[in-house]
Amino acid sequence: MKESVEENPKTQVSPLQLHREYVNGEWIDYNGHMNLAYYVLAFDHATDAFFDHLGLGVDYLKSNNCSTFTLEAHITYDRELMANDPMRFETQLLDHDAKRIHYIHMMYHEEKGYLASTNELISLHVNMTKRRSTPLPNSVTKKLETIMKSHKLLPRPKQTGQVISLAK
Repeated sequence: MKESVEENPKTQVSPLQLHREYVNGEWIDYNGHMNLAYYVLAFDHATDAFFDHLGLGVDYLKSNNCSTFTLEAHITYDRELMANDPMRFETQLLDHDAKRIHYIHMMYHEEKGYLASTNELISLHVNMTKRRSTPLPNSVTKKLETIMKSHKLLPRPKQTGQVISLAK
């Protein structure tokens, strides 16, 4: 079950909490835990909620013929999730410019409170007719600037900007 929740406007400096859902039993692999492919799906649901919040969702695509494409994504798997576990997602804006949005989702076990996984992404605003990047609309840029004012005060998650390697 998916559920979108609105950010509490009275909350002080904190990541956005826009999405919750449960681990679907069909997402469990032969190891008995949530399969990595479904982490991507659950994070994509959180991205949909974030972009809806920004005004960049499906309605925006239909009315403006523009959308976002993911340029880069990085996932960490910190702790297992099992069938029917409740998930809560926090989204932190890390940066943005005229055409790109850099953000991270943190997936938590809703009841036990532990961090299960993170997903750091960079998305690009695209004109769907030209299939080329185009500047974000002013309304979205203003929302991003407002969010960035508080999110720049948050500690940067240690999972951001990592390079995959075996070196310690």
